[in-house]
Amino acid sequence: MLKPCIAFILCSMMLLAIPLVHSIDQDPLAVEEWFKNLQTMTQKTTHLHFYLHDQVSGNSPTALRVAQSSITSTSPTSFGFIAMADDKLTSGPEPNSTVVGQAQGIYGSACLEEAALLMTMNLVFNWPQYNGSTLSLLGRNAPYHPYREMPIVGGSGVFRMAKGIATAKTYEFNTTSGDAIVEYNVIVVHY
Repeated sequence: MLKPCIAFILCSMMLLAIPLVHSIDQDPLAVEEWFKNLQTMTQKTTHLHFYLHDQVSGNSPTALRVAQSSITSTSPTSFGFIAMADDKLTSGPEPNSTVVGQAQGIYGSACLEEAALLMTMNLVFNWPQYNGSTLSLLGRNAPYHPYREMPIVGGSGVFRMAKGIATAKTYEFNTTSGDAIVEYNVIVVHY
């Protein structure tokens, strides 16, 4: 008798906790109500710091080349390749650091003169205060520059109507495998 009772209590606690995890209701009527109250809301500024792990080699790659142009293999910048990514975001540079989200999207070589990527990524967070919320990054990333600045062009959940800047700095790059760890600092204004 005790085991089914404990199971029922645990299941009930989990069901009650689910609404607390997603702090913003995404139902269309709730979103409409949120927009009606936009004029009375105060802008917030949030600073996020995390590391992106882009693994293109090994048994479990997180980014895969899905297309390339007829000149990609002879281009010094690999011009024309496109990769899909589902890279983990962590609290520290170590691969076993706490996972705080995923970077999911597309990047490709978009410059003939230097290594420069066009990136369009959804940063999907699982931190308790941002769980399920996203930021949309769209911009140019020249990986051999010491710092890169890319715009944040939107967001969802806690980050609805976000705008801001992401700065990236390569923490580690393996020239043999192509794997990279990139440090990100993101500052966004949202409601």
